[in-house]
Amino acid sequence: MADLRDYQTRTAQVQAGAVIDEGLRSYMLKVYNLMAVGLAITGVAAYMTFALAFGEGGLTAFGQAIYVSPLKWLVMFAPLGMVMFLSFRIQSMSVAAAQGAFWVYAGLMGLSLSSIFVIYTGQSIVQTFFVTAASFGALSLYGYTTKRDLSAMGSFMVMGLFGILIASVVNIFLQSGALQFAISVVGVLVFAGLTAWDTQKIKESYYEGDGADMAGRKAIMGALQLYLDFINLFLFLLRFLGNNRN
Repeated sequence: MADLRDYQTRTAQVQAGAVIDEGLRSYMLKVYNLMAVGLAITGVAAYMTFALAFGEGGLTAFGQAIYVSPLKWLVMFAPLGMVMFLSFRIQSMSVAAAQGAFWVYAGLMGLSLSSIFVIYTGQSIVQTFFVTAASFGALSLYGYTTKRDLSAMGSFMVMGLFGILIASVVNIFLQSGALQFAISVVGVLVFAGLTAWDTQKIKESYYEGDGADMAGRKAIMGALQLYLDFINLFLFLLRFLGNNRN
């Protein structure tokens, strides 16, 4: 009888583990799918904005509005306001509303990032995107599969992120090429580390007992974190790999 009970216990544990594994795979797939859709919206919005901003004679009226007029500040800071709104309000929002807010944020980010098409050639932007995608995939896979606790590394990367922000503000006044290069190098390293750490945190945040709404909101926040890691990694890599139009 004892052997039978042990067998039944082990079988139940294996079945429970299988349920958790399947649930975790489904959860992570949802996170990556949401992130991918967000990136697609950003890419389309950025290119469409660029296409509408430039005509045969140069900047169109729309281009003048978003790149030259005071409206450019709204275009620049709107994504920041939206991401703060989503971060603070997501727990009180429905899943549909939170997902819609994420799509709006991705579109605003595309509007803000459309200027990269003015600075860099389209070919170099596409090449950098694929380099970023390959790097992001490898780093996220590492964060998902590693047994090592990445919390200490993540805390160090957050400190590095604050350092980047401070140095970037200082360089607005200094306009130092050497400092800009250093910021770009550190930026690539910081967001590479954050990609792995955030993936591990998102994986660990999964709980099989969560209801559909809670799991949905967690997936959206996880997608937002990875989206931000990808976008920032892409922008820092673009400074190295991008070819200026001039």
